[in-house]
Amino acid sequence: MTAKTAESFERAAVLGAGTMGHGIAQVCAQAGLTVRLFDVAPEALQRGLAGIDSFLAKGVAKGKMKAEDAAATRARVSGTTSLAEACAGADVVIEAAPEKLALKQSLFAEAAAAAPAGALLASNTSSLSIGAIAAGLPAPERFLGMHFFNPVPLMSLLEIVRGPASTDAAVDAAAALGRRLGKEPIVVKDAPGFASSRLGVAIGLEAIRMVEDGVASAADIDKAMELGYRHPMGPLRLTDLVGLDVRLGIAEYLARELGPRFEPPRLLREMVAAGKLGKKSGQGFYRWAE
Repeated sequence: MTAKTAESFERAAVLGAGTMGHGIAQVCAQAGLTVRLFDVAPEALQRGLAGIDSFLAKGVAKGKMKAEDAAATRARVSGTTSLAEACAGADVVIEAAPEKLALKQSLFAEAAAAAPAGALLASNTSSLSIGAIAAGLPAPERFLGMHFFNPVPLMSLLEIVRGPASTDAAVDAAAALGRRLGKEPIVVKDAPGFASSRLGVAIGLEAIRMVEDGVASAADIDKAMELGYRHPMGPLRLTDLVGLDVRLGIAEYLARELGPRFEPPRLLREMVAAGKLGKKSGQGFYRWAE
């Protein structure tokens, strides 16, 4: 792909309207891009758009955003259940679908055919191999990882994952776009868990083992990391926000790739089996109000 500057990005397609997807769509729109948010499920798409509405409304209510800026941001986002429609004319396609390799491969096979030849293609995967997702794509050199963090509008880190075929031009373009979105990019190689997930999951799994062993309460373990290490949020509250099922899936993948130190604790498996998935189910290591 040819070199892109931050200003050359005008249209974005975001694939997946869940928590990460609608957050990515919002920050793209806030940066002035016209965004098409795609989800195959109409009800999921409507929840995603409603999530953007809610976040913007809270920003206005707290005085962090002018009402006219919120309205302009929202006006730049539209929803569609057609992937081809979402990708048509896009300068960048960012996938934020569930962490299932076959699903991501299928989405990008269709997206690569529908998007312009010069579009940047990026996955928000937090752990899956960029090379594996790109397998079979006609132009893997324009494909890489752009791993955002939850909640996307508030978290400043953007992890750019260079795949085996990613060019310098693609990496530079992703970094430039990330800075335009108000993020601070880091560049890592395509290794299991990258940098952030590998470290974050290791801490989170050890915190779960500590609860399992009765070392301390979830709240006190979190407080130890927040006050002792200046983490903005403890690992167990973060696990609740990410989703215990999501964290379990990542841990299982890392255990296969990196060995038994990432083997999920028994407590994590039991909680997922019981439907205690964190904030989205109302119960995890904490109770969450509706």
